[in-house]
Order: sequence, then C-alpha cells, then structure tokens
Amino acid sequence: MTGTMDPDQTLEDQAPAAERKPKLDFGFVLSAKWLGGLAFCLLFAFACALLGQWQMDRRMEAVAEINKVLENYDEPAVPYSEAQDLFTDFQPQDEWTPVVLQGEYLEQDTRIVRNRPLNGRPGYEALVPFRTDTGEVIVVNRGWLPIGNSPGRPDTVPAPPSGPAEVTVRVKPGEPTLDRDAPEGQLASIDLVAFEESVDYPVARAAYGLRAVEDPAPATSPQLPAKPPLDEGPHLSYSLQWFMFGLMSFVVWGYLVRQKAVNDREDRIHGFTEEDGYLSAHRPERAKPVRRRGGQLTDEEIEDALVDAGESR
Repeated sequence: MTGTMDPDQTLEDQAPAAERKPKLDFGFVLSAKWLGGLAFCLLFAFACALLGQWQMDRRMEAVAEINKVLENYDEPAVPYSEAQDLFTDFQPQDEWTPVVLQGEYLEQDTRIVRNRPLNGRPGYEALVPFRTDTGEVIVVNRGWLPIGNSPGRPDTVPAPPSGPAEVTVRVKPGEPTLDRDAPEGQLASIDLVAFEESVDYPVARAAYGLRAVEDPAPATSPQLPAKPPLDEGPHLSYSLQWFMFGLMSFVVWGYLVRQKAVNDREDRIHGFTEEDGYLSAHRPERAKPVRRRGGQLTDEEIEDALVDAGESR
C-alpha cells in the first residue's frame, strides 16, 4: 500500500535522492571580499619572502666571515716582503691573514679610537704606527683599553716595545669615516685616511694590522679580542620561519574558503538564506536518528517517515 514503510529499512535507504548533499559551490571566491583576502595573502607572502631572503643574505655574510677565519686566522705568518700589497690593495678574502712586520713603533704618534666596546664593556683601542725596515708605515691596533676615571680617555696607555721589534699582526680592512668629531689625539673610527692626516708622513690606507705577537714582549699590553666565533647564528631558522609564514597565509585562506563553501551547502540543504537572519556558524546541528538495537527504526521515526511520504505525494 502506498505510504507504508518496511521497518527493517534504514533511514539512509528511505532518504530520497533529492536529499543527497550537492557539490560545494566556490563561486563566492570571485567576490571582492574574498579576492581582497587573497590579495592580502599575496602581499603578506611577498613581505615574508623579502624578510626570509634578508635573513638568508645575513647568513651568507656570516658564513663568508667564518670561512675567512677558518682559511686565514691560524695560518703561518707571511713575511711583510711577500704581503705588502695586502695593506695597500686589500681584498676581502685576505682578512685575518697573519703577517710579520720588522721595524719599530713610532710611539709618539699613538692615537686612541673612541667608542670601542669589548664583551659589552665600553672602552678604547690604541693605534700605533709601525715603520718597517723598508720604510713603509703600517698602522697597528695594539688592542683594547677600558674607560678610565677621567672622562674621554683611558687612565693609561701601555707603551709598545721600544727600538727594533718584530710584530706579528693580522690584516684588517680600514673603517669608513664617521660624521662625528673626536678630541685631539683621538679618532672616531679606524679611519686610516684620517690617521694619515693627523701625522706628517704617509701610511698604508687600505688595511691595518691587529696585533697578535710582539717580540720583545712589553711588560703590559692592551687586551686583545678573542678569536672570532664560528657560529653563523640563527639566520637560517629565521629565514625558513618567514618562508613558512608566507605559505601558511594561503593555507589559512584556503581553509576559510572551504569552510565557507561547506556552511553554504548546509544552509541550502536546510533552506536557510542570509535574508532569514541565520548564520552558518550558529546553525544548530541536525539531530542524529537513534535506532533500535538491530538497526530497526523507532516508532517516532516510522511516524515521521509516513508524514514525509504523505506530504511528498
């Protein structure tokens, strides 16, 4: 008889084809709102890519510095006669190369470099010109001095060896000019051009020497900095994090798009529209049918199914 139901049938078997879920509709993605969101993701990802590349560039710079230390720092010292060009035509790959100088210090022309922190402590560095046996003058950084009791100057500046000496230095590039003044006898940076202008003779302008060993050794000497660290820092991990942030913006946008499409489909199934004042996120869940043991329908389900069948006729 029409309208009767087999109690042994499941609810899915009785569901008409019209109740099957339709496909997801992503047409709303072409709206200004969602295209604007995608444009924001593109801009955000572009910014993250720039920041990631910046961190990668910093890592490459750190690796290049580490390679120079590994290749040059502990190598045997080269005689000045074979390395003279390092001080007049400096090349970045030659930094930290040990060179042996023979001659004497010109102590009377010592200059103090201001604002030179070491291990977080403020201080100065002592520059002393060294005239080689062949007549060239190389500026030697003898090391670091702490700030003194008198403002603007260290309490004492240890004297270099007097008379003939042999000094092993490591080659370092000269520093740029800083736009700030310094008292007489002092410099704002290791600006070799400014150093030359403060004395009455020419000096090597491209590079200077950082003291390593002096023979004869003086009783006291300025403090030398430690060997440069061989740690490239966290730049690689920071770079990867920025790249991942950029990708995640698209993942989040895609998730929101799919969630919107799923909610819209549920609204269509239940006949909800925006004009009805319903929001998909706040729509109550559909009650799940409770079956008797053995898969049989309850009396209430059979009654509801009969009513639905009658209405559809």
